[in-house]
Amino acid sequence: MPTERQRLLAVTILAGGLCGLAAVAFHGSIHWLEALLIERANAAPGKSWIVWTILSPAIGGLVAGLGLTYFVPAAAGSGIPQVKVAYTLRDGLITLRETFGKFVLCALQIGSGASLGLEGPTVQICAGVSSLLSRLARLSPKNSRRMASVGMAAGIAAAFNAPIAAVTFTLEELIGDLDQTMLSGVIVAAALAAVVEHSILGSNPVFHVQGNYTLGNASSLIWYALLGVLAAVVSVTFTDSLLGLRAWFRRLKRVPKWVQPAIGGAATGAMASVALALFHMNGIAGDPYKTLTLALTGKMTVVAMLTFCLLKLLATVSSYSSGGSGGIFAPALFMGSMLGGAVGFLDVTVFHHSSDAIGAFAVVGMGAVFAGIVRAPMTSVLIIFEMTGGYGLVLPLMIANMMAFVLARHWRETPVYEALLAQDGIHLHHGGGPLDPHGDEPPSDLPPDFEAEGLSSRAEQA
Repeated sequence: MPTERQRLLAVTILAGGLCGLAAVAFHGSIHWLEALLIERANAAPGKSWIVWTILSPAIGGLVAGLGLTYFVPAAAGSGIPQVKVAYTLRDGLITLRETFGKFVLCALQIGSGASLGLEGPTVQICAGVSSLLSRLARLSPKNSRRMASVGMAAGIAAAFNAPIAAVTFTLEELIGDLDQTMLSGVIVAAALAAVVEHSILGSNPVFHVQGNYTLGNASSLIWYALLGVLAAVVSVTFTDSLLGLRAWFRRLKRVPKWVQPAIGGAATGAMASVALALFHMNGIAGDPYKTLTLALTGKMTVVAMLTFCLLKLLATVSSYSSGGSGGIFAPALFMGSMLGGAVGFLDVTVFHHSSDAIGAFAVVGMGAVFAGIVRAPMTSVLIIFEMTGGYGLVLPLMIANMMAFVLARHWRETPVYEALLAQDGIHLHHGGGPLDPHGDEPPSDLPPDFEAEGLSSRAEQA
């Protein structure tokens, strides 16, 4: 029989490939459902498109609400907090039921028009795949825990086509230290998942940016610094609104829990209808990347970008806080690109710089808002490089991202994922286990009411 170390290596390699396949299947399912549901709703004849654009995400939210309430509560949320809980409290355990439930319910809700991202759910699905493999290989609890980090890295690499950023995100958000064995597994899995994703979907960057944007004028750094400040404001507004509305829905006892995601879906559909009526563009409900690419190429007006930034913030808060299943990565990038493009108009108007500056500011804005919301500053720089294929904006990215990160952390010390868990009574410290009220070390035993399926009812809703 192979040794534990040999089994761990074999499972890590297998996990990288299978996670890549799972991510491709998940993303393909979402694109198919979007074409079947929200895109057909948007293209309905006459004025009926307004009704269908509102109904599509509402119906998707209703079906997802039923599934999340009665079948797989652990599939709610973005996926990142759930993986953090599994890593710190459950030795990396993510059951097959919650993995499959996340795949189906999240694909249905996003495909029907929810303003949520597929990246966080991809992480939970891939972590579930790696957890299943670790159980089949009968790995020790310590190595099973390591496989959760392998799944997270593979999921990020496949979702963003960004294996380097996947490694840094796993280090920043989950591991918290440089465990050599864990780090090597993370690198291998991220690389393999990206290779699988490249082989099936192609090796092009996620966003097609015309030309390579660079810092053409040093005077533009003034506006990049302003962009960092505004990104921090947007980030704090988003997280505060998300947490506040989520708490309100939890206090809403008169409406059944399984109906609440439909309310958020209807609100999202209404905002998408406004965007379509005013600008004949979507991005609020359905695939946001097509509209985002227009901002990156400077093809949107400043009024449109500011409006889309606000509508996306409100729609995402509605979809997520009402109890939906989906992530916040893509909405963060979308809001950042719209905010950045609007600041780019200031640079062009005041300093009469080239109109290419609008697209450059949109690129930097994506990283700045991502850094302010997710609080992963290294990843926020690297992920923009890998997603856009351009490296000419290193200095503006570093300035805007760090300002957004520092200011958002100063105004709101607790990151969004920890704050979401704290709302459910779960308190984790970075890179370790749950906080012990009598000391800094995590407790040795799980609480007596620990459930194999999801920690507890509170943890399942994180």
